[in-house]
Amino acid sequence: MDNLFAGLISSKTRIKLLTRFFFNPKTRSYLRGLAKEFNVSTNSVREELNQLRKTNLLKSRRDGRQVYYMANVDHPLFPELKSMVSKVMGIDQVIDGIVNRLGDLERAYLIDDYAEGKDTGIIDLLLVGNIDQYHLNDLSRKTERYIKRKIRSLVLSRQEYDRLFPELKKRPRVLVWQANQG
Repeated sequence: MDNLFAGLISSKTRIKLLTRFFFNPKTRSYLRGLAKEFNVSTNSVREELNQLRKTNLLKSRRDGRQVYYMANVDHPLFPELKSMVSKVMGIDQVIDGIVNRLGDLERAYLIDDYAEGKDTGIIDLLLVGNIDQYHLNDLSRKTERYIKRKIRSLVLSRQEYDRLFPELKKRPRVLVWQANQG
């Protein structure tokens, strides 16, 4: 699965940009910040950003001297690209396994780097509900081997989540699953 994008797209920088912007469409970034994060030249990032803008996959907006880039959520391919990025990052397997096997899960969030679309190799999950910790650890180990990424989980009860919410809302997070509230 790691080679899905690499087989389709030859530019590693373009793959990183797609991952960054299409995993969490609320992400906004600027040229120099991306170049520093990816450890590549600003010229190579600029070239890829320009290509993605020409195809309307990315939008840009000037804010003072900075030009910020973000995913174009109105693009017809946006849902498919978002889905592909999730598959490449392994998030779909993690969430499916947790939801189907671990008890009474109310919500699952990606937090920190992955919530910002940064594929750092460590997936931080915040799980709210009554989770079987033993099965979570077992499932995490098995899934880590498959997706070649480390999974760190923070399990909170509904009360703990409500109490810690003021601090949690300061961290990047994306709701990736929620139980039906019906």
